[in-house]
Amino acid sequence: MIKRMSSFAMVLAVILVGVAAAQQHPMLDALAGKVAQKYQVSTCEQLWQERGKPKSAQEQEFIKVLRSDPQLRTEFLNKVAAPVANKMFECGMVP
Repeated sequence: MIKRMSSFAMVLAVILVGVAAAQQHPMLDALAGKVAQKYQVSTCEQLWQERGKPKSAQEQEFIKVLRSDPQLRTEFLNKVAAPVANKMFECGMVP
């Protein structure tokens, strides 16, 4: 689990650099794919356990970037919304 979070944090850091350098956002696509896959392969129990844990510094930084860039946020959410919402519904995390 820690290894997965470390690789996730590494991807976030790379995305921040990539987003600043390019307008096409290939790193954003990679992160969105990784997030969607995480929700698709995780069990409900794993998701419930992770829900209350604090975010890493890299995740917090990426969240700041998404909050400050509406276009980037929209692109990211359009890629992850369906798999994340479906899994959360299956796990009873949303009504």
